[in-house]
Amino acid sequence: MSSLFLDEEGPQPPKLLTAPLEIYANLRPLIDNNTPLTLRFHERSQRYQTFLVEMNRETGWIALDELIPNDGERFLLQGETFHIEGFHEGARVSWTNDEKAHLGEIDGARCYWIPAPAELTYHQRRNAYRAQLKEPAVTAQLGGAALRKALEGRLLDISATGCKLSIKGNQQASLQTGQVYELSARLSIGTIQTAVELRHLVIDEKLDASLCGLRFHRLSGLTQRQIERLVYQLQRDARRETAESPFG
Repeated sequence: MSSLFLDEEGPQPPKLLTAPLEIYANLRPLIDNNTPLTLRFHERSQRYQTFLVEMNRETGWIALDELIPNDGERFLLQGETFHIEGFHEGARVSWTNDEKAHLGEIDGARCYWIPAPAELTYHQRRNAYRAQLKEPAVTAQLGGAALRKALEGRLLDISATGCKLSIKGNQQASLQTGQVYELSARLSIGTIQTAVELRHLVIDEKLDASLCGLRFHRLSGLTQRQIERLVYQLQRDARRETAESPFG
């Protein structure tokens, strides 16, 4: 078995954050990266999508975007307890709210103000550095026996253990978490082809895209070394850019 799947590369124990500074520091990337959040009311099975759109440390309140689907608004305003979670850079961030939401508006768009969480669960699910893939766009294709036809997409980031793929449209009917697919991606090191397991699937209604969290499955030794070299190079480039930035 590949060394990528040994225990030391596995998830770390969840951390319960209670210091306001830590909580806000881990909420900020959710805003900056427009990270989709999943919201579920405790007494209901329906899952809703939203985004964190604002934080006010002075008042201790944070703002959520409108819910998708929007029938969840009345439950928010009635004060029903809900759980919310999001994934960023391989970490799961989650908290529970049992306070009533207050309807507001930011830049002409509806939002819901709720108290900032007093406790935030932070779960780093992998150790591997995840390199962002910016320009030029990295095209990729997801296929295999489980799909009627291959799906075209764009690779957003990559690590030694997996990658994130954005595919146009809502692909919930086509893709199944836990299923193994075939990935082909045109990287700067050349085209790689490998099996991948779909670990997470998030539908971004605003971007009309399906965001797929993929874990490499039974990588060949050659492909593994190619990916590790690429990630290492991208990590060095990112560090150099940070060091050269006047705001770094």
